[in-house]
Amino acid sequence: MSSGQAFSALRTRNFRIFIIGQFVSLCGTWMQTVALGWLALELTNSALQVGLVTFFSALPVLLFTLWGGVVAGRVNKRRALLVLQSLFLVEALGLGLLTLLGHITIEWVYGLALFGGLISAFEIPIRQAYLGELAGREHLMSAIALNSSAFNVSRVFGPALAGTLLATAGAAACFLVNAASFLAVLIGLFKIRLDPAGMAAAVARRAGIRDGMRHVFGALWPRTLVLLTATFTIFGISFVAILPVYARDVLQTGAAGFGALTSAFGVGAAAGAIGVAALGHRFRREPVLLAAGIGFAGSVVLLGVVRQFALAMPVMLIAGLSAALNAILTNTMLQTEA
Repeated sequence: MSSGQAFSALRTRNFRIFIIGQFVSLCGTWMQTVALGWLALELTNSALQVGLVTFFSALPVLLFTLWGGVVAGRVNKRRALLVLQSLFLVEALGLGLLTLLGHITIEWVYGLALFGGLISAFEIPIRQAYLGELAGREHLMSAIALNSSAFNVSRVFGPALAGTLLATAGAAACFLVNAASFLAVLIGLFKIRLDPAGMAAAVARRAGIRDGMRHVFGALWPRTLVLLTATFTIFGISFVAILPVYARDVLQTGAAGFGALTSAFGVGAAAGAIGVAALGHRFRREPVLLAAGIGFAGSVVLLGVVRQFALAMPVMLIAGLSAALNAILTNTMLQTEA
């Protein structure tokens, strides 16, 4: 994919509207993610209970995403996203008000994290499927690359803003800003107008998704990639769940430092996403994927021995770069080679 092709989806009005709103909302989501981990640490002073917040957020996604994919092929995606984004807004608003009024407990945190994860299980596959309707088949790869870039770039700004707000205004402010950020997506969805022919073409591809699932789990190479990805997600990237504890108790830094660490991870991830999009097919994926795996493993080991904030920052950047390369290249290989 050339640099011009990488940004071709931005020529489509509907996609431009959607991706701008999505970026604003993702910044808010990262703010909430950082604030929620820090709040759990303040409420419980327990690494286990901080990790459980991520567990409750991820469990519904693990259990119900395939069901979400089925739903994505059967509903009006714009209307479904309007409902789901509104539910995200309600969740963030609930967290903000409970925290602001002093009624927040770890049980509320777990419950709302579980609720948010359940929404995500359906929102993620519906949103991914909606990209094809917005950009059209000819710009689909560009839309996927730009969506990934928006996710990773927001990972830079959101945590940095969260660290500042946590240190000055508290977790409630982060949750309320996140609630407001969903308005950007909702307004954008109301402005989008789709060609019925494009929607019909997307529905016609429903059987292809089922065939793809059979292919992935029926052949050795794609099945291996999926298992490697699952292993990486469960045993590798999960270190992020206890990052608040690492920041406070090991590095002896506060909320702002925790936000900076998460932003450093985001800088690396954004660099990886943008680099892959710009280079396109002008490199061999397998050696880079191997290097990314080694780089990520090495960075996690280094975090286990580093005790200085200044040294942890570049290690987090390498971890973010390696994680993004791993995720993007594995996904690309599943789509193009498997």
